[in-house]
Amino acid sequence: MIAKYTCSRQNCLRSYFCSFFCLSVFVICFTLSSQAQQGDGKRKSTFTARLMNIEAAVKDPFRYSTSLHNGSGHTDIYELKADAPDGWIKTFRTEGTQVAAVKLDSGKTQEISVEITAAPEAKPGKYNIPVSAISNGDTLRVELEAVVKGNYGLELTTPTGRLSDDITEGRSKQVQLVVKNTGTLPLDAVEFSSQTPTQWSATFEPSKIERLDPGQTMDIKATLSVPDKTIAGDYVTTLTARNSSTTSNAVFRMTVKTSLLSGWLGILVILLALGIVYYLIRKYGRR
Repeated sequence: MIAKYTCSRQNCLRSYFCSFFCLSVFVICFTLSSQAQQGDGKRKSTFTARLMNIEAAVKDPFRYSTSLHNGSGHTDIYELKADAPDGWIKTFRTEGTQVAAVKLDSGKTQEISVEITAAPEAKPGKYNIPVSAISNGDTLRVELEAVVKGNYGLELTTPTGRLSDDITEGRSKQVQLVVKNTGTLPLDAVEFSSQTPTQWSATFEPSKIERLDPGQTMDIKATLSVPDKTIAGDYVTTLTARNSSTTSNAVFRMTVKTSLLSGWLGILVILLALGIVYYLIRKYGRR
């Protein structure tokens, strides 16, 4: 009985020892695995943006603030790229300096400003722009969104761009104009007006455009009338195209010239005055 009891007790001790040993090994392995996973998490590199979605007009740049972290165990050089539509301009800046790549030591973080300008012909809508930081051993990417808002734009000029001409006093002058929708949204009810010198007048044909689509141009005829006896010289006339959303001005410099008839009449008046003076001198000069 004593022998059997001793043997049973030894078996229990062995069983307890084996269980304790296995449990200890399990705990050690689990702890090492957790530490390894935490270590891997600390070494992870990241590329993030504060604002992923920005709205702006087609003429305004989209500016994003991004942060690049090197979580690897060594220094890396990251090449910066942005996959934007054709004709869009992409610029990267660090501390105000334009860059194409950045060098980061292990564990360091660099703030990068991403500036993207849409092409002038870009249509309103949302555009996805993936931005990447590429090193020898890793490619980090952040997805940005640029929402192009529609804008109104109007231009009034001449076919040649010349904004000066001559005009004779007492007469009218026809000026060819071109009006263009330079925005991305259609323009309705575009009307024309003028600011002229005193007693001058201006008329337009047509005087109103019901609708002008983006990129569309239309020819306009403006007729300027100058009153008689206008003093020769340079005068400024402002022609305006406007609707409820936008306005464009064309400032003309008009040079007024006297008519040939007025010139001859002036000469005749002077000659007549001289003749009268001569006659009076001849008749009364000796008395």
